[in-house]
Amino acid sequence: MYEYIKGTIERIGVGDLVIECGGIGYHLYASTHVTERLSLHEEAKLYTHLSVREDDMSLFGFLSADELAAFRMLISVSGIGPKGAIAVLSELTVDDLRIAVLSDDHKAIAKAQGIGPKTAQKVVLELRDKMKLEDVFADSEDASMDVSATKDTISETAMALSSLGYSNVEALRAIKKVQAADGMTVEELLKAALKHML
Repeated sequence: MYEYIKGTIERIGVGDLVIECGGIGYHLYASTHVTERLSLHEEAKLYTHLSVREDDMSLFGFLSADELAAFRMLISVSGIGPKGAIAVLSELTVDDLRIAVLSDDHKAIAKAQGIGPKTAQKVVLELRDKMKLEDVFADSEDASMDVSATKDTISETAMALSSLGYSNVEALRAIKKVQAADGMTVEELLKAALKHML
């Protein structure tokens, strides 16, 4: 119903905010990652999701279409409602969620308030096929990075780091920090990633 709301931030709470647009104050629920990046009385554009239940209509706000897409994936998992999805996105950034899902790290997801180990495992199982490794690196600020060309290199480097005792999550985070450029060998990427980990 509402794609986004552009207006002035009038109130920021814990897990919610009010944005004024056209003389109307809209109450939106949001993750802490969203509320921490906003300031009072600044103009903002928030992508929205309207949740309709028998006794409630609630708006949820996100700073990017990517965050909104991750939220919608989360609420597609049985057992996770909108507030559970916001709890996950308060604990993990969208990239951290992708890394957790792709590396079967359900413990990282279970750290979210109200998300138990079984629900976290369900998130990993149901979202594994919907999330891609390339998306973790797609928002790289390095314009020279060719994700399709480096996918094999990234996978091999992650396996090498895992064999050295690092978790898959640690490995993928270190590789993301390196901003792998097209043409980097596994050895070059491994050395650069290890520098970030030490």
